[in-house]
Amino acid sequence: MPLDNKHKKYWPAYLWLVLFIPMTLLIASCTQETWPPEVQPRAGSAAVLSPQEALQSFHLPPGYDIELVASEPMVVDPVAMDFDADGRLWIVEMPSYMPDIKGRDEKAPTGRIVVLEDTTGDEQMDKRTIYLDSLILPRAVTVLDRGVLVGAPPNLWMTRDTTGNLKADVLKKVREDFGDPDVNPEHNPNSLMWGMDNWIQTTGYTGRFRLRGHQLEYDQVPKLGQWGISMDNYGHIYRNSNANPIAVDYISPHYYTRNGNLTQKSGIYQSIYKNKTVWPIHPTAVNRGYRVGEEVREDGTLRRYTAASALAVYRGDQLPKELINNVFVPEPAGNLVQRYVIKTKADGSLIGKNPYANLQADFLTSTDERFRPVNIYSAPDGTLYIVDMYRGIIQHQTYMTSYLKSKIKLRGLEKPLGFGRIYRIVHKQGKSIKKPQLSTVSPNELAAYLEHPNGWWRDTAQRILVERQSISVTTELQKLVRNSDKDYARLHALWTLDGLDKINNKILKVALSDSSPHLRAAAIRIAEHTFSRSDSSLKKEVLNLMDDSSHVVQRQLAASIGEFPSADRQKYFLIMIKHYGNDPIVTSLVISGLLNQEYSFLKRLLVQSRKQEGTINAIRELAEIILMSGSSAHINTLLNWIGDEARPMWQRNSLLTSLEEVAPKPSSYGTARLFELERKPSGLIAAADSGSNQFSHRLGEVTERLDWPGKPSSDSSPKPLTPKEKERFNLGKKLFSSTCTACHQEDGQGMDGMAPTLVGSKWVVGKPSHLIRILLDGKAGDMNMPAFGDQYSNEELAAIATFVRQAWGNQQQPIAPSQVEEVRGASTGRDRPWTDEELSNKRH
Repeated sequence: MPLDNKHKKYWPAYLWLVLFIPMTLLIASCTQETWPPEVQPRAGSAAVLSPQEALQSFHLPPGYDIELVASEPMVVDPVAMDFDADGRLWIVEMPSYMPDIKGRDEKAPTGRIVVLEDTTGDEQMDKRTIYLDSLILPRAVTVLDRGVLVGAPPNLWMTRDTTGNLKADVLKKVREDFGDPDVNPEHNPNSLMWGMDNWIQTTGYTGRFRLRGHQLEYDQVPKLGQWGISMDNYGHIYRNSNANPIAVDYISPHYYTRNGNLTQKSGIYQSIYKNKTVWPIHPTAVNRGYRVGEEVREDGTLRRYTAASALAVYRGDQLPKELINNVFVPEPAGNLVQRYVIKTKADGSLIGKNPYANLQADFLTSTDERFRPVNIYSAPDGTLYIVDMYRGIIQHQTYMTSYLKSKIKLRGLEKPLGFGRIYRIVHKQGKSIKKPQLSTVSPNELAAYLEHPNGWWRDTAQRILVERQSISVTTELQKLVRNSDKDYARLHALWTLDGLDKINNKILKVALSDSSPHLRAAAIRIAEHTFSRSDSSLKKEVLNLMDDSSHVVQRQLAASIGEFPSADRQKYFLIMIKHYGNDPIVTSLVISGLLNQEYSFLKRLLVQSRKQEGTINAIRELAEIILMSGSSAHINTLLNWIGDEARPMWQRNSLLTSLEEVAPKPSSYGTARLFELERKPSGLIAAADSGSNQFSHRLGEVTERLDWPGKPSSDSSPKPLTPKEKERFNLGKKLFSSTCTACHQEDGQGMDGMAPTLVGSKWVVGKPSHLIRILLDGKAGDMNMPAFGDQYSNEELAAIATFVRQAWGNQQQPIAPSQVEEVRGASTGRDRPWTDEELSNKRH
């Protein structure tokens, strides 16, 4: 349309609008980052980036950003941290970890605990104070009101600053078994966290702690996990290990220490990830990167978790609400942090899923190969804090493959050292919040913080109230239990009352009828101390929840009934198995409360129960315990039950399955030790001879795997060890204990997500050359085995092989050093672990 005279004078402005605005929009669309990013090529070497350059290497979903909190020299080689009540950072620094590719001088006393402060209010750390130094490979720190707990194997220290200068001047050794300085640092205890139940929880350690008066009490619990520890808003504990990114405790682990006969421990350290796929955005130099298609993709990116590090449950209030109770897991080998959304399934189990999996993306990725996120925390300011060790080598030399060594040298990752960063994940919707000053507020203010939307504030307020025994807030806490509209606040208030020893029957009855199953379960557990009383009215209130539809409550009931007087347990356990036995967690918890009552309970279960999955599972577990108990009378009776044709077939079949488990069928790779009896199982033999059906056939097979006095021995049975072989066995036991038990455990049964069982393993009881090859060069697969050929001599490897082939019921011929020497010579030049396929194709 032509311009009239009135508008001609404006034609330059029109032209500007027509040309400039579209161009501006085009430029904006070009500069705006698309997410997720594509895989980017890797530079020739892994250069050290400045903190400002490193910030440009990160990629996050739209709306999120990453900010620098501290960097070298303010922080150096950080591996863990804690926030004190006033928001200061307490950092564990580990500069001696893998100072070079051979790990020389790793035990130099250069470890430190440092305190970082923001003195200007700009949310940047600007003051560094060394609280404690001269530590060897320190692992953990937690700041309490009465001191600072520091874990540096083999010691756990309670330290204090009595002068106010942020320097430890009092050190008291609490434990001398907090790890072993002579083993791989990857397998020492990690983390110290004040839990919802007022116990200080740990990872990779057989204990938990509680403050009572001026004492730190110790209580034994199963050793679980490898790296950090976190909890959700309802107190469930989360841990993990290298190849097991998320595992959860559905129930407090301490229940599983009350029955040493228990074979199944369902409900603790249970993996809940949907898959272990990760999505780095650049080719990654990892330990087994030669396994294209398995460890890495065709483009060189890491395919799955191999170095999952300390996780965190987000419980803050400055990131989007959909992140609450999500779990964030770092993968330092892939230079990323993955997000898991946690969902509850119909059977009460949890499952974690990467919400960006369909986009083939992860929450936080970096192109910087030296970005090593080794720990992550839900923070006082409502964000997520990431501990970046920032170094080239993250794999310990004990397990490092020749392949990775060559990549480290090629990419210049060995040096330099002396870096470290702390980052914070923020969101555009977030806002700055006031800095906490909880060390100086009144007890009433602390009680009010139990309703705070940020879990860190709630946890810290509860801890301080319990530590200081602030009984003046008892009434306020009772009001919170009764009236708060936030279930997490009611839960915190209830546990705080318990920590103050101010729980009474009235408040427990309120909690037992709460709308939240988490309150009801907590009240059941807290009420346990009353169950031994003859006049316990709470016991009746608890039993009224036997029909509760919540899995959370059902499992706690199964655990807590085990605290009833011994004579009262079995009738209620029978009900639990009848109604909830399909839940393996319930079954395990029932059996945990039956120490030395397994036989009598099994008798009642066989008489009073009908065929259903839960009952069958309970029968199998109980029968296995009885068979392993060594009680000749009980074992003989059980064998007679199997042979009793008048007994229901489903019961006989369940019992026989247990016998087959403890007397496993030998594989083609070797024979297992015969299951020893004190007398001939005549009834079992007669039943096997009397029929021709499948059940009789199974009876005949399992009888061949039993041994008793007078039974002819097989020519293939191993000969007794010579004195020299016994000496080698003892050496192997010592070496196994110092090197292998962290993964495979002292009983050889392994650990979920870390190592398989060695009991009856075809690679252990099979061809000697297979085991020797694995010890020399390692093994690749779902579970990876490191190489020990450079670490141990032929004599030492023969000792380890002899021990594992003779321990835990394995019964194979010992290994001689000459056998190791022969296989070592045949494998000269090999620079990668063996695969199942390769070993299976080896005849000798």
